[in-house]
Amino acid sequence: MQDNKRKDNQAKANQTKDNQVERSRAGKDKKIEVFEHTPVPRAVAQLAIPTIISSLVMVIYNLADTYFVGMINDPIQNAAVTLAAPVLLAFNAVNNLFGVGSSSMMSRALGRKEYDTVSRSSAFGFYCALFCGIIFSLLCTVWKQPLLNLLGADAQTSAATAAYMKWTVTCGAVPAILNVVLAYMVRSEGASLHASIGSMSGCLLNIILDPIFILPQGLHMGAAGAGLATFLSNCVACIYFFILLFVRRKTTYVCINPNRFGFRKAIVLGICGVGIPASIQNLLNVTGMTILNNFTSSFGADAVAAMGISQKINMVPMYVAMGLSQGIMPLISYNYSSGNVKRMKETIVFAAKASISFLVLIAAGYYIGAGRLIQMFMNNETIIAYGTRFLRGFCLGLPFLCADFLAVGVFQAVGMGREALCFAIMRKIILEIPALYLLNYLFPLYGLAYAQFTAEVVLAAAAFVVLLRLFKRLEARDLKME
Repeated sequence: MQDNKRKDNQAKANQTKDNQVERSRAGKDKKIEVFEHTPVPRAVAQLAIPTIISSLVMVIYNLADTYFVGMINDPIQNAAVTLAAPVLLAFNAVNNLFGVGSSSMMSRALGRKEYDTVSRSSAFGFYCALFCGIIFSLLCTVWKQPLLNLLGADAQTSAATAAYMKWTVTCGAVPAILNVVLAYMVRSEGASLHASIGSMSGCLLNIILDPIFILPQGLHMGAAGAGLATFLSNCVACIYFFILLFVRRKTTYVCINPNRFGFRKAIVLGICGVGIPASIQNLLNVTGMTILNNFTSSFGADAVAAMGISQKINMVPMYVAMGLSQGIMPLISYNYSSGNVKRMKETIVFAAKASISFLVLIAAGYYIGAGRLIQMFMNNETIIAYGTRFLRGFCLGLPFLCADFLAVGVFQAVGMGREALCFAIMRKIILEIPALYLLNYLFPLYGLAYAQFTAEVVLAAAAFVVLLRLFKRLEARDLKME
């Protein structure tokens, strides 16, 4: 009798385990569906729209800092947020190294059905990002004063910039980096919606906290309040991702178990081959922004504030283009690795048409309504005059920018790190940074806003040529295999 009971219990336990395994397999098969069978327009929409919305919310929360600090009507506080921006942008060097690198490696491994590589790649990316975030925070804190000087802060703006960086960098580097890296990893397996919800949860909280911490009606902390709101928001985003990974631990390929962390040669080379060029690209972006801010700061706090407002308004369509290119990366990686070149090409062409059409319309709207857009953030005649001319220069490069973003996204998705690095070097070292010096010399201050346009026109042409060659090479490979 007892033996029969024991057998029944064992049978029930086995059945339960089989059901759990089946549910886990079904959950993972559902992730693969979007990569292999969903029509391209719908697959692009499913993966890219949440990423674009997340990117837009991130821009809005960046704009919220500028908007609420601008309500104080103190150019010094607004300049502090602008001057600290290159340091926050430098976080993306780590995000790109271990976020872009790991997610590309994970999606390519999924296409090859190498699931052990997927979990080990995610563990490697997570713990390396954690370690780098800690180091970043310590270095920026120890070398605070030289860093402030490098950013272009002077006697007027130094204290406010340091107060903003206390929360966003000293305390906030680790959560700011981890929440972005985790979003990349979750997105790599097709869970774009969850990645976006995690990012947006922090952004929305930031928008709610900004007026409480910044304005005189609240805690009246100024730029420091904006930094504190950003820190708390990034912590909340990290908590969301940790809870998500725990709840979905049976159905997700993303793994942050320390036992899976290790230095396997193929994984390290695969991640770094894509991540290092992406990281260098970001560091060059930081260099370009620092040079731009240093040139602008010589014209006073009003010019710096106007430049910061113009850049952040211009970031809205830029982040739409970036969100689209990042959103489709897992789809491109998977189909590249699985050998479905036709589906990969359809994805890129569809994304390019959608992105270019959108950015042409936005650029026209920005050029016409530049003055009113600047006035929304700070009703100061001098700043409006500066900002109108800056924004009109920036917006001209938008239609060409999408080609650059899309090409680099494709290179990162298929593991072409060398090509991504070449584009980064061309964009900043060969084109944009020399253009900043030349245009500022020829047209002091106002010429700075046209450096990006100059670089992006050349890069758009280069992107078209390189992508065309990639398609031809892949098609020739397929013909040989047939």
